[in-house]
Amino acid sequence: MTNTFRPNLNTTENLAIFARDLESRFSGSHKILSDENVILIPSFVDVHVHLREPGFFYKETIKTGTTAAAKSGYAHVFSMPNLKPVPDDLENLKVQLDIIEKDAVINVIPYGALTMGERGEDLADMEAMAPYVCGFSDDGVGLNDMTLMAQAMEIAKKHGKLVVAHCEDMELRNGGYIHDGVYAREHGHKGICSESEWAPMKRDIELAEKIGCGYHVCHISTKESVEIIRQAKARGVDVTCETAPHYLIFCDEDLQEDARFKMNPPIRSKEDRDALIEGILDGTIDMIATDHAPHSAEEKSRGLADSPLGVVGLETAFAMMYTHFVRPGRMSLDRLIELMSTNPRKRFGLPSAEENMDYSIWEVGTEYTVNPEEFASMGKATPFAGMKAYGKCLFNVSGGKTVWNAL
Repeated sequence: MTNTFRPNLNTTENLAIFARDLESRFSGSHKILSDENVILIPSFVDVHVHLREPGFFYKETIKTGTTAAAKSGYAHVFSMPNLKPVPDDLENLKVQLDIIEKDAVINVIPYGALTMGERGEDLADMEAMAPYVCGFSDDGVGLNDMTLMAQAMEIAKKHGKLVVAHCEDMELRNGGYIHDGVYAREHGHKGICSESEWAPMKRDIELAEKIGCGYHVCHISTKESVEIIRQAKARGVDVTCETAPHYLIFCDEDLQEDARFKMNPPIRSKEDRDALIEGILDGTIDMIATDHAPHSAEEKSRGLADSPLGVVGLETAFAMMYTHFVRPGRMSLDRLIELMSTNPRKRFGLPSAEENMDYSIWEVGTEYTVNPEEFASMGKATPFAGMKAYGKCLFNVSGGKTVWNAL
């Protein structure tokens, strides 16, 4: 049952005083402060963020990306390895770790690559990197060499780390860049079939089941993926998965001729969206991640066909989920907290929000319009631009340290 209490928080000054003195009162469950419009909740964990540094600082930096995360109620983010240099050995990983140490506003834990240069040819130096990473991934490309994947799973299992898979068969993708569905057919775009995601995922899950390696699936988007994971969990396979808010709110019929709707995997059909929502509600899908993937304005100005894949997500994730699922009663706030905080912590071995003193205060009663020009992220491409939302973070604490204060 929610522990609700109502201190005198009629002014922002009183709210700030209360927030500073909250340590002895925070229990990890959400609370309502003063009225129904201000809530205290555990800070979030995003297991899938592209911070773009080192190598692509013109898209995002560790400082700007973690500032965006802090502003959005996150205490921890896990940074993906498609960087330059790719963190495929300890020397290359250290380049990123040094920048994190210097510039990160919140806790950042990197992934190590599965293969050298994410080329899918030779294994990365997983043994050396294991103590410093949250898991291993070749995010951005699928590893479809089953011999290499088996070897990688054995090493990950040995070190108690997860294999975190971007599941994509590039031959099946066949040059597509949006979902192979209604919008692609009506507007002459090249589509990505659903099988390019679920077929390699099914194969990986069978391998993980055989080896006994912990396996986590990135950004699932298809109804087949949901069902395959549901069945695997029923068999006792050590598998978890994530999806992102844009897959739960949009379908391909909502697409526009604008690259803010272009990401990988793509926004798919109504049937896929409905299956994902069912998976969220029945526990098949374990967590909400953002796949925050910023690009420069010039790169994202080239339209659906020619712009790079990726949209930003940190600064809209909670607000969109709260607005579209919690506020209308489709999901409880406690379930959303599980998806964005509790479950990621458990799966990746982070302390609980209570243990780590990670909490945030949100105002959820006032409607506003999503304006990317107000983002702290350097990336502005979001499918949620111009949409109405509820939920603004007023105050955020990570590890007992104030990392965002809008009071």
